[in-house]
Amino acid sequence: MKKIKLTISLLAVSMLLFVSCNGEKKQDVKETKTEAAPLGKGQSAVSDNVSEANALQVAKSLDDFKTLVVAIEAAGVEDAVVNAGPLTIFAPVNSAFDKLPEGTVETLLKPENKAKLAYILTNHVAPANYPIKQLKKEAKKGRKLYMASGKYLVVENKDGDIYVGGTKILKTVKVSNGWIHVIGDVLVPAE
Repeated sequence: MKKIKLTISLLAVSMLLFVSCNGEKKQDVKETKTEAAPLGKGQSAVSDNVSEANALQVAKSLDDFKTLVVAIEAAGVEDAVVNAGPLTIFAPVNSAFDKLPEGTVETLLKPENKAKLAYILTNHVAPANYPIKQLKKEAKKGRKLYMASGKYLVVENKDGDIYVGGTKILKTVKVSNGWIHVIGDVLVPAE
């Protein structure tokens, strides 16, 4: 008799748990518009229209950076540019690439020059947070910026304008993973 009561009690408790678990209201889950990267692709291939734009997304959205975006993709450094950061990117506009000797861009975009192009592009990225206010402080102290290429660039304040690596910062844009400072020259590192 005790076994029957125990079995009935366990059955009742089990049924109560089953009913209570299935009877809960289902919570609405906010759906985001983020999709995982395709197999074999990195963080730059993640589709995300919910978060603030990162440096690569901003560059892709502006016609002034078409050549830079093509170079970033040819060098295979897209994932580095969308890194969580903080990063400071000195982004040359299309006309900056036009100033290079004729044929330079075309030559650098060839697959056999991928490493050299990546090296040049990483010379435009400081793995640190440098808003314009901080760059002014660095210039005042006579400091150089360490770049992802392993090289250093001089920061100068000339008549109230900030120059990095000898080129003037034309405009500054805040992005989710740091800063983009628009420049009018390509910062080709001395080898």
